[in-house]
Amino acid sequence: MSVSTECEGKKRDDEHLRVVASLIVSVAICSSAAAAEEAFQKLTGAQIRGRIAGMEVSDEVHWRDFYDRTGRVTSSSMGHQRTGKWRIEKDQLCVEFEQEMPNCYEVLVRGKRGRLQREGALPLEVIIEPPSRGL
Repeated sequence: MSVSTECEGKKRDDEHLRVVASLIVSVAICSSAAAAEEAFQKLTGAQIRGRIAGMEVSDEVHWRDFYDRTGRVTSSSMGHQRTGKWRIEKDQLCVEFEQEMPNCYEVLVRGKRGRLQREGALPLEVIIEPPSRGL
């Protein structure tokens, strides 16, 4: 075999290895994303109450809601404050502000991260944590 043929063969082998390595990395990334997706746990009504009561739920940028243990919710959004009521209904968190229809959400959590999902809307990605001083 000539030196030229050996070099071409080595180049093809190197290319093949790069393609295989890229595929392995892609599969690993997709698998870890799927595993992270599965890690969210849907909460029951009792679990929602235990997780939300006395806590602050926010998007970490635009708004935050404080869920008082008495069923009152105080919301601060883009500098505006309002109050309303919250309750658990059929394993969902229902929130109602004055002059608005209630919105009910399934609550899914993973650590302090959560998702509030309701039919016909994109889920709200939230953080659930002890209240900050500013609300």
